[in-house]
Amino acid sequence: MGKSFKVGNPQVTIFGGSGFLGRYIVYMFAKNGWKIVVGVRYPNNAGFLKVHGVEGQISLREVNINVYDQVKTAIKNSDAVINCVGILDEASDSQKFDILHNKASGSIAKMSKEMGVKRFTQISALGADELSLSRYSVSKKEGENSVIENFPESVILRPSIIFGPEDDFFNRFAKISVISPVIPLVGAETKFQPIYVLDLAEAAFKSVADVSYKGIYELGGPDVLTFKELIFMMLRVIGRRRFAINLPFRAAKIVAFILAVLKKVSLGFIPALITKDQVNSLSYPNTVQKSYRGVESFGIKPTALNVVLPKYLWKYRKSGQFNEEAFVKFED
Repeated sequence: MGKSFKVGNPQVTIFGGSGFLGRYIVYMFAKNGWKIVVGVRYPNNAGFLKVHGVEGQISLREVNINVYDQVKTAIKNSDAVINCVGILDEASDSQKFDILHNKASGSIAKMSKEMGVKRFTQISALGADELSLSRYSVSKKEGENSVIENFPESVILRPSIIFGPEDDFFNRFAKISVISPVIPLVGAETKFQPIYVLDLAEAAFKSVADVSYKGIYELGGPDVLTFKELIFMMLRVIGRRRFAINLPFRAAKIVAFILAVLKKVSLGFIPALITKDQVNSLSYPNTVQKSYRGVESFGIKPTALNVVLPKYLWKYRKSGQFNEEAFVKFED
């Protein structure tokens, strides 16, 4: 048997801990000696999280965040709670922006306060705004309001695009580039400020480990690039020649509508690669505002894209890690 975890260390409950960001937050708390309860829908699929800690340090609990008793059981005896549950697209009746990002977040914050939890951190998103045309962004802002109303001392983290080995941004477009000579872009000139997943996870840990943190923080990396420039960088890393074509917002909405219809009639067999709401989101810049505190407030020097991308995008090169870089042709 391996080394066992010592009783008496602080405990954190992490909702959504098996997701892309969540697994790194679990890792960060584990290496700092916390006991961890991870609330996930399917514990049998989250066993990989336990390798981050020693025996008895990480517990997996089946939790639907809309079920009061399951959430309450997961929070019990915890000193801190982190909620990183989120969706980019609405699927079933229960997988709705308002339900998950707003109502459930407020409910978890309220329950945490009532149960004596000392620290609460909510993972939101850059662009959270009640006046946005994107329902995703509106729900994120309403969720922030619900959390702060129910847990006034909470910390809200608003990250830009998160990048890392399992991300759904660079990996998605790299996969497209492998099979398609053309990469269509919506909002090619929209600016982003990607943040490395480990930097964000460290900020999440510090936000509850240090009681001095409170309020809203906007987190981005050192690179501020347009969507077009991000794709250009990705293509250079994987050494592929591709055309990137800017798709006007009006045309993109038509495409999104057609894809939504195809998804519905095919009962989900044909995925909607982009939705109308995502098109609306891409019309806004995704960069930090100077009026908010940033990643540096947590004593973190953000990691640049060119340091990390080659470490996990190499698998999309023609000859894997042995492929030489190639120049890329780019067209507007």
